[in-house]
Amino acid sequence: MNDTTVWLIFGALVVVLLVLDLFVFNRGSKHISTKRALWETAMWIGVALAFGAFLYIQYGTQTGTEYVTSYVIEKAMSMDNLFVFIIIFAMFKIPDEMQHKALFYGIIGAVVFRAIFVYAGVELLERFHVIMYVFGVVLLYLALKTIFEKKDEGEKDNKIAVFLSKHMRCSENLDGDKLFTIQNGVKMATPLLMCIIVIELTDIVFALDSIPAVLAISTDMLVVYTSNIFAILGLRSLYFAIRGGLASLKYLKYGLGAILLFVAFKLLAADFIHVPVALSLCVILGILAVTIAASLLHKDKGAAKSA
Repeated sequence: MNDTTVWLIFGALVVVLLVLDLFVFNRGSKHISTKRALWETAMWIGVALAFGAFLYIQYGTQTGTEYVTSYVIEKAMSMDNLFVFIIIFAMFKIPDEMQHKALFYGIIGAVVFRAIFVYAGVELLERFHVIMYVFGVVLLYLALKTIFEKKDEGEKDNKIAVFLSKHMRCSENLDGDKLFTIQNGVKMATPLLMCIIVIELTDIVFALDSIPAVLAISTDMLVVYTSNIFAILGLRSLYFAIRGGLASLKYLKYGLGAILLFVAFKLLAADFIHVPVALSLCVILGILAVTIAASLLHKDKGAAKSA
């Protein structure tokens, strides 16, 4: 089976899953329960891992391991998006039953923009070796920023949302799940459309963090893009599954910062030290496990003291 066929299989799979998601499983505007979201999250992870197994069979151990590692990195980096989603929905006063639709259209745009970023990143790395060091320095800066950023600094109003609210004509209230409405004979955007635009632009900003990190693992366009998209596709259900417990992940930012530090080191030392992909996967999974365990233990101790 050649690469073109694999790309066609991937494209067809994504289209089918998106159609099923919007028109079958989550048709219309409705509340997504935690139980349903957990099942959908398991489904998306299962599909992603199944595609990884397909790549393993098709191309071998190296490609399969690179895919899984890239998927884990992108999934971990995407956790930061979930906190931002809460702020964006609150700012535009998007009710619970419409949040899935907003995230769905945001994901559609992400599929397109991620392709552009991944292609550009791969081309730059293959043509200009020095770009590897540029990416390494950028990730090092982002890692330190993530670790040392104060909590209240990360909870400020989304600057993109504030800018658009000031420069676009938008109605004050929602009009059902419509993206445009007419008030006093004037057509204008609804808060739902504004929310979708902000989610899209915010994802572009986050892509500047995550894609260089994934490119440290692999420069195979197929591996990087497919792992990125499968991680993004499962982000909506993950949001509804854990949004109530996000505040409990007290040490998440330190874990993400540690992962970025590790990947930055991997890039900056690539010409001197070779870090096997399998070892990278173990390190990243280990950091995530320690981060989550520490957060849960802190939560349990806090609950015990309050009791």
